Amino acid sequence: MKRIASIVTLCVAGLLVACGEQDQQAAAQPPARAQAAGPAVTAVESAGLYADPAGIDRSGFDLDVRPQDDFFRYVNGGWIARTVIPADRTWWGVIPELRAESENQQRSIIEEMAARTDLAPDSVEQKIGALFASLTDQSLVEGKGVAPIAGTLEAIAAIASVKDLEAFFGSANSLGVDTPLGVGVVSDPGAENRYISYVWQSGLGLPDRDYYLSGDQKFRKLRADYPHYIGRLLELGGFGGTAEQAQAVFAIEQRLAEAHWPAEQNRDMNKLYNLVKTESLVEVAPDFDWPAYLEAASLGGRAELMVSQLSYFQALGAIVEGFGLDAWKDYLRFHALDAAAPWLSGEFEQAQFDFMQQEVLGLEEQAPVWKRAVRAIDGLVGEAIGRVYVERYFPAEDKQSMRQLVDNLLEAFRAGIVNLTWMGEQTKQRAEEKLARLDTKIGYPNKWRDYSGLEVRADDPLGNLQRARDFEYRFQLAKLDLPIDREEWEMTPQTVNAYNEPFKNEIVFPAAFLQPPNFNMAADPAVNYGAIGYVIGHEIGHAFDDKGRAFDAYGKLNDWWTTEDAAHYEQAAARLVDQYNAFSPLEGMSINGRLTLGENIADLTGITIAYRAYHASLGGKEAPLIDGMSGDQRFFFGFAQANRAVMREAFLRSMLVSDPHSPSEFRVLGVLRNFTPFYEAFGVMEGDRMYLPPEQRVRIW
Repeated sequence: MKRIASIVTLCVAGLLVACGEQDQQAAAQPPARAQAAGPAVTAVESAGLYADPAGIDRSGFDLDVRPQDDFFRYVNGGWIARTVIPADRTWWGVIPELRAESENQQRSIIEEMAARTDLAPDSVEQKIGALFASLTDQSLVEGKGVAPIAGTLEAIAAIASVKDLEAFFGSANSLGVDTPLGVGVVSDPGAENRYISYVWQSGLGLPDRDYYLSGDQKFRKLRADYPHYIGRLLELGGFGGTAEQAQAVFAIEQRLAEAHWPAEQNRDMNKLYNLVKTESLVEVAPDFDWPAYLEAASLGGRAELMVSQLSYFQALGAIVEGFGLDAWKDYLRFHALDAAAPWLSGEFEQAQFDFMQQEVLGLEEQAPVWKRAVRAIDGLVGEAIGRVYVERYFPAEDKQSMRQLVDNLLEAFRAGIVNLTWMGEQTKQRAEEKLARLDTKIGYPNKWRDYSGLEVRADDPLGNLQRARDFEYRFQLAKLDLPIDREEWEMTPQTVNAYNEPFKNEIVFPAAFLQPPNFNMAADPAVNYGAIGYVIGHEIGHAFDDKGRAFDAYGKLNDWWTTEDAAHYEQAAARLVDQYNAFSPLEGMSINGRLTLGENIADLTGITIAYRAYHASLGGKEAPLIDGMSGDQRFFFGFAQANRAVMREAFLRSMLVSDPHSPSEFRVLGVLRNFTPFYEAFGVMEGDRMYLPPEQRVRIW
């Protein structure tokens, strides 16, 4: 389900840098191919990464591959060959494995709350138990058709004019119904210590604009089949569902997709940041009823908004006028039904799985209802779960150890800035200032969300979801009158991911991300630095990637670069773009080097400063040989194993057009080809496939 929270506001709008490849099965679920992404390995099996005295899973190696030719396959080929992606997952590897473990742990916490009879009425624990009970009791919705969302459907039926339609777009933000406009609240990147309401392009049912516009054969097939799914939901809902209706809804989405920018254009923050006075919105979108929209979105009276993709909004009024009200009402009905389908009676759930999850994403099985309920609860009242999670699963000493590692990586990055030969002193000074102010958050927030105003009923699953969405939306709106809360987190502690928030100049590592095999202080230091050290360096690197470098030490859009230094940076970045453009993970599809540039820069930065920090930790001593492996070799083994993954083809296809991350295999290969210490550790020479001439290797930080 779609969570209206700041994390979604930032990620959908392309403003937050979340660094794990994103599972899509929280809203829908995926297809299958073992393309560098592994078996249904359990959390117990993953401990094998540290069972070896060197901390290396040598059973995962493929010794028929030379490390000088394909280091990723050399380290992970055996693991890939024996790996089966779980039927309800889009991909498998260290990150999804940890996510599965976190979901099991959350389930344990939630089921304990649901089973307790001694909880105070209206306590957050009682609410969580009631929410879980409502979402897992199919009898509450089976045979009731669309009755659980009757209020939303009645509001759509009442639309009698374009003004009503555009007002509904505003009210839909708290209903969980997708419309052509998304709205949320973010820290204003152009002003000190304030929040701003932010409006961005939205309205697509398929994962990305390329699904509507690309000539790729698989995307063309999905475009042909999508209207059948649209029609099926409308039919099940009692709204006809004729081919003409379905094609009209698809035509609306296709027209919206044409107006959306290509994903890589969202990397230019200066083009995304457009502060517009509310009275001037008519100049941005002259044919759109902004007063009606803003009033319905509870934003009436606000002086200004931040607007992304100006050309999209300039076209929006004409797009709305270009289709009749009946088509728009069917569009809204479809999106309301699609959002609710996992929680309606079985025929709706099955229809959504058959197309959105099985055909679009390639999943073989629907996730069990408990898992879907856990994901929904995590998205709606996640900090209440997180508070218990960290008490059980995140020892205080882990936080202290992680803090020390982060400090080591920060110092390594600072030393790197000092020694850069291409950067002038003025820019170096500003870079060091930004690094010094980088706020690092580890494990869990210092304060927890208050859910006392949320109403939950054990017999009303769809009502609970709608009330929770509205509760979250009101929480976000309330920030508009407050100074920026720098203690707030955009992810819950039980989230297996990490992120960089450029508007606050902060990096965040939730507790669930800091679990074995990702983070294990019992492991060989070389492996730890190659794995979690690289990840820490990666997040630090985002503060200085192609997007992050546009923000100053205070999280404000502010060009702090000299013209000469900026030109050098752009030249190096362009070379990296060209390198990744040449990688082709699927026949006929290549990595988009511009879209993935920020992640690729962060990867290269991460390995650079992790290696530097590892050598600093040796204190001038030689690293010990362990099982014939040098410290540097173990470092690179740790890096490659941390990135091992297998992916379903449909998920990989989606990733290539919409995800700013390169697929795992190419994250490893792309970085190491540019990193000279790797050549020295494994004797890579001219003629080897991993070899790049020194003058072609990119080093930025």
